[in-house]
Amino acid sequence: MGTLDGKVALVTGASSGIGRATALALAAEGAVVYASARRQEGLAAVGAEGLRGLRLDVTDEGSMVEAVRRVEAEHGSVDVLVNNAGYGLNGPAEELGMDDVRREFETNVFGLLRMGQLVLPGMRGRGYGRIVNVGSVGGTFVAPGAGAYHASKYAVEALSDAMRMEVGAFGVDVVLVQPTGVRTPFATKINATMRDTGPGSPYAAFKENMARTTERMFSGGGYGIIEAGDVARVILRAVEADRPRTRYKVGTSAHVYSWIRRLLPDRAWDAVMARQFPVVPVTNKAAPSAGTFAR
Repeated sequence: MGTLDGKVALVTGASSGIGRATALALAAEGAVVYASARRQEGLAAVGAEGLRGLRLDVTDEGSMVEAVRRVEAEHGSVDVLVNNAGYGLNGPAEELGMDDVRREFETNVFGLLRMGQLVLPGMRGRGYGRIVNVGSVGGTFVAPGAGAYHASKYAVEALSDAMRMEVGAFGVDVVLVQPTGVRTPFATKINATMRDTGPGSPYAAFKENMARTTERMFSGGGYGIIEAGDVARVILRAVEADRPRTRYKVGTSAHVYSWIRRLLPDRAWDAVMARQFPVVPVTNKAAPSAGTFAR
């Protein structure tokens, strides 16, 4: 028998990466797992793994309501919600498209909050629930060129803290997981979000440097990059614990970066980031000496 026999879990963004690994880890411990995805091909992928596929777009109100309604109709309530759906948006703040920023917050922040709202009545009714919000170490510091992404993860920090204090008396735990960089297609995807503003952009060299460094971080060795399974194991631990911690950092660099940011004054931190993501052209193509976050 598994440690989660009889528990019903809903995982958002489960077609790949952290979400897929988490869904499989929960199912291996006996949970009934609804692995959600936005697209049909994502549903086919989770179905091939023996998971219950569930169409769910966290930017669409009707989709979220219908997904939770289906789980509750079949099992009474959601015992475990893993808010994993999210993505990164890169680019200097001056050049960000506002529609792009709104979409990022719809996915990373508003969808996470709304999913919590939808499952909480059932959790309160049972006197038990576990909401695991997948944030990022990027919610503890900021790097240039990723301000919108970091802002969304800072928002996840605030919402997680508020919800934890508000629902604890009803038997519901809210846990925040803060991974460092995870080896997924993240780098290619986040680099693709940078708007092409041409060689005349004042940030052209900065964006080239940032894209190169990000690609090296996530495709090569070093930089403290971890695997999706590493995060899934921590999420599983948070779900299984009788009294989970409020925060779980995942990866050595998650601890290191947060510690360095707390230690350094703002100008010193700015200097560190400037060396890693220079605004001026870099003639030496070697990767900078240290990496940065990010899920």
